[in-house]
Amino acid sequence: MSIEIAETPILEEIDAGEILVSRRSTLRIILRNKLAVGGGIVVLIWVIACIAAPLLARYDPVNYLDVLNRLQPPSGSHLMGTDADGRDMFSRVLYGGRYSLGLGLIVVAAGMVLGLIVGGLAGFFGGAIDEVLMRLADIVLAFPIIILAIAIAAALGPSPLNTAAAMIAIWWPTYARVVRSLVLQIREREFVLAARAMGMANLRILARTVLPNTIGPVIILVTLDIGNAILTIAGLSFIGFGVPPPTPEWGNMISYAQNYPDQWWMAVFPGLAIFTCIMGFNFFGDAARDALDPRTQ
Repeated sequence: MSIEIAETPILEEIDAGEILVSRRSTLRIILRNKLAVGGGIVVLIWVIACIAAPLLARYDPVNYLDVLNRLQPPSGSHLMGTDADGRDMFSRVLYGGRYSLGLGLIVVAAGMVLGLIVGGLAGFFGGAIDEVLMRLADIVLAFPIIILAIAIAAALGPSPLNTAAAMIAIWWPTYARVVRSLVLQIREREFVLAARAMGMANLRILARTVLPNTIGPVIILVTLDIGNAILTIAGLSFIGFGVPPPTPEWGNMISYAQNYPDQWWMAVFPGLAIFTCIMGFNFFGDAARDALDPRTQ
C-alpha cells in the first residue's frame, strides 16, 4: 500500500490581487493626507535640487571667490547672497544638501540593514547570541546619541566618510531592538514552523520568511528617522566634528554664519533648508505610519 503526498504548498500564499488592493489602499491613505503630500513634494524638490546641483548652481561652491561682492545680500546675481569670502550661498546650499541629505539617507539605510541583521539573528536564534548582541546594543543606547557620535567622530577625525561611519556606529541599535521584538513574535507563527518541518535551513528561513514580515514597521521607523539623522549630522558639523569647511554642509554653514550676525542670509537659508527637509520627512513619515500600521486604521 502506497501513500501519496499531495504537492500542496505549506507556506501561506497571498493572492496578487490582494497585494495590489493593499498597495492601493496604502497609497490612498497617504495621498488623502495633505501634510504628507506637501512633505513628499518638499522632499522630492530637495532630492532633485541636490542631484541637479551642477546644473542649477551658477558658481562653484568652494573655489569661486567673488572678493568684490563679499557679504552681499540676496540679489539677482546671487539669489541667497554671498558669504564673507564672496562664495555664492545658493550654490553652497544646493551642494550642502548633497552632504546633509545624502549622508542622512546613507546613515539610516546602513543602520536599518545592520539592525535587520543583528535584530534578526538575536531574535531568531536567542540564547547566547541574543544576549551578546542585545547587550552590545544596550551599551550603545546607554549613551546620548550626540555625545557618542562626537566621541567617535573626534577619534576618527572630521571628514564626510568619518561622519558617516560615526553615525552608522550609533544608529543601528534602535532598529535591532525593533526587529528583534518582531522576530520573537514571528518565529512561532505557523508558516515558520512549516518551513522548519520542510527542512529549510535556519538562515534561509530567517532571510526569506521571517525578516520580510518585519519590513512594514521598519519602513515606518525609517521615514520618521531620516530627519533625526539629518539634524544630528548638521549638529556634528556645527560643532566641528562633522563635514569640515570649506566643504559646504548645512551645519557648518550655520556655524560659519555665527561670526557675522548682521548678515542674516548666511544663517537663515541653510537653516531653512534643514527645517524644510526635516519637516517634509516627518510629515511623510507620519502618513506612512498611519497607512502601514493596522492599529491606526
